[in-house]
Amino acid sequence: MNRFAANAVGVAAVLFGGGSLVLLGGFLLFGSFGFIRFSATDAQVLLWDAGLSLLFFIQHSGMVRRSFRTWLDPLLARSFHAAVYALASGLVLVTVLLFWQPSATVLWALPAPFRLWSRLFFALAVAGFIWGTRSLRDFDTFGLAPLRVRPDDRPPPAPRFMVRGPYLWVRHPLYLFVIVFIWAGPDVTADRLLFNGLWTAWIVLGARWEERDLVAAFGAAYRRYQATVPMLLPWRGPAGRRLTDGNGDGIGP
Repeated sequence: MNRFAANAVGVAAVLFGGGSLVLLGGFLLFGSFGFIRFSATDAQVLLWDAGLSLLFFIQHSGMVRRSFRTWLDPLLARSFHAAVYALASGLVLVTVLLFWQPSATVLWALPAPFRLWSRLFFALAVAGFIWGTRSLRDFDTFGLAPLRVRPDDRPPPAPRFMVRGPYLWVRHPLYLFVIVFIWAGPDVTADRLLFNGLWTAWIVLGARWEERDLVAAFGAAYRRYQATVPMLLPWRGPAGRRLTDGNGDGIGP
């Protein structure tokens, strides 16, 4: 039964988690899909879209907190937590994108030459995101690894604090590249500006909240990292290379 449940949850996490990311990419590139349209004023549209954003923020940031995972432990084997998180995030994100209401107010639209540059920035952000995930090496987008190796309550090995690739430049490169995704759209309507502003602010706040957990997990090693490498903007350039071991791999203290 555990193996069947692990397989079912894993498949659902990939389908809904992966599908939601594809939809999000289309939304960021081309704007709202308008799958489900309501008759509403611009003010009502923006209020509705803000509510959808808040729904995702609460789910995504709430379920990743240590306190929530501790609360969930008696109800669900820990090996399922990451996959269930990916599944829930995918379901909520799909809901947001399906019900997102477009605004008729166009704030700006880039002319032809600049539209190409916006697409280029988007492509570079995709490449950077892939670079960042590969630098993590054990990055598990949909939480499948625990399901494959331990579909029971055995605790996973303690994580090691390592710094590689873009993490030598900023502490949260994946968040930085997502922000570039968000702002790379060539056409900005009122609803898209709302999306850009709210989701950028949430990413910045989420990075700060996440760092509390990282300090709790890695202690002095992460505090040293905080003191050496900027959070989101690589204004120090290669300063983070002080954390490397001379062979290109980052290390903790």
